[in-house]
Amino acid sequence: MAWEKSPPWLVELFAASLPERPGLERRRMFGYPVAFANGNMFAGLFGEVVFARLPPGERAGLEAEYGAVSFEPMPGRPMRAYVVIPESVLEDEALLARLLDQAYAFTAAMPPKVRKPRKASR
Repeated sequence: MAWEKSPPWLVELFAASLPERPGLERRRMFGYPVAFANGNMFAGLFGEVVFARLPPGERAGLEAEYGAVSFEPMPGRPMRAYVVIPESVLEDEALLARLLDQAYAFTAAMPPKVRKPRKASR
């Protein structure tokens, strides 16, 4: 299954909108830019979609005001902890930056994710 690359303008917008915070780590997952706070993913791109893990109240407001939906990278396989940031929000760079900062803060408050040690190869 071949996934579409994120358009350059969206990659640049995402990178510019991420907060400069301690513990923030920028990575790539399946070829897409993603951001982690203390080992937990809080936002990323998937094709032409920006998704984020938001506090429940902020998520509810985004759903009510903009019709935001759960992030579903494959049909029938939703990642319920994440919401798709609507296109109309992407047009407001300050709002997008505020949402990504809230996603960072919400996720950074979670217990740090500990990486499992790799199994020894045989």
